[in-house]
Amino acid sequence: MRSKRSTTRRKSVLLQKITAHFGQDLSGKHFALWGLAFKPNTDDMREAPSRVVIEGLWARGATVTAYDPVAVHETQRIYGDDARLRYAEAPMDALKDADALVIVTEWKVFRSPDFSDIKARLKHPVIFDGRNLYEPETVRAQGLDYYAIGRK
Repeated sequence: MRSKRSTTRRKSVLLQKITAHFGQDLSGKHFALWGLAFKPNTDDMREAPSRVVIEGLWARGATVTAYDPVAVHETQRIYGDDARLRYAEAPMDALKDADALVIVTEWKVFRSPDFSDIKARLKHPVIFDGRNLYEPETVRAQGLDYYAIGRK
């Protein structure tokens, strides 16, 4: 069984990868975030990694546009009308004006994206994948920087 400390540390790995790439000060940066729920097929936000990522990005000056097929209403209940968080109606819509894509929940809808379209929409062609949804070689072959968890 994982300790609470190791679970929290695991949730912060995405933030570490983002700041390693962009630096600690993310003022003026905007991130697309795919997945808000703790896991697919639920709107459960308790202990959701997305909360750690969103709040960590905010603490460093960034803003976020998020897409989740189910958990938007629960997220709005938690964060209210915070101007630092916008919601998209479709995954690709979240990429508008985004510097990078951060994937937090492994919804089925995220499994087979058009990587060339993602690259064209992002200001910086980079994906931070907290769920290891893609083969790194496949993504990098499309000209995107790709950061997964525990993989090269």
